Amino acid sequence: MVLTVDVGNTRIKAAVFEGSKVLENFVFEKNELEKKIEKILKKFSNCSDLVVASVGNIEKQSFLAFEKELNIHFLTHEDIFPFINKYATPKTLGIDRMVLAAGATLQFPKQNRLVIDAGTCITYDFVDENDNYLGGAISPGLRLRYEALHNYTAKLPLLALELPDSYIGNSTQQAIHSGVVNGFVYEIDGFIDEYSTNFSNFIIILTGGDAEFLAKRLKNTIFANSNFLLESLNQTFQYKIDND
Repeated sequence: MVLTVDVGNTRIKAAVFEGSKVLENFVFEKNELEKKIEKILKKFSNCSDLVVASVGNIEKQSFLAFEKELNIHFLTHEDIFPFINKYATPKTLGIDRMVLAAGATLQFPKQNRLVIDAGTCITYDFVDENDNYLGGAISPGLRLRYEALHNYTAKLPLLALELPDSYIGNSTQQAIHSGVVNGFVYEIDGFIDEYSTNFSNFIIILTGGDAEFLAKRLKNTIFANSNFLLESLNQTFQYKIDND
């Protein structure tokens, strides 16, 4: 069994795999890390490997506390990935984006793939049908957009995510919801349209914490999987073992 852990900007997500099968998923706060992993390992005592991808600010020592119980692997830029990285600044490419690109490459061979990860930030990562990673885009996620409107204006309130009643907001609150949510959806659809115009044999993968909220609101056909990063972590680890 393999325990995969994704340390994001906001929360930690984890999953236990037996081969390619997900046995259980977990979501918890960063300050709960050691307690939660201890609990997971107690329940799944046959776990032999812990695989970590981290973009969040958390000490490796928190994971190394478990090195007597299982093998610990921190994925880095130096690892083997199933694509050719053509990013102009490859060392600055987030390891989470690399893992998503790896998962797309392994799950959907010989296709053009666009992975959209809707979390704290929304990232777009494109791997072509010849397994070249070409890059993508980064923009603020839904929560950041709400917070920016509140933090950088004098009077706009901080709102929680809510589906707007109409694209025409008839109050300040409804105008904010319309601008944030509809603007977010229009942005994603616009990127998808641009990629679809320029590339055939094309698949779009939507993941991240806001994937389910967005999936029904996008006009384009997508493959939505909120656990795609954790699955990709497991696949990337298996690929690494097979190709070391």
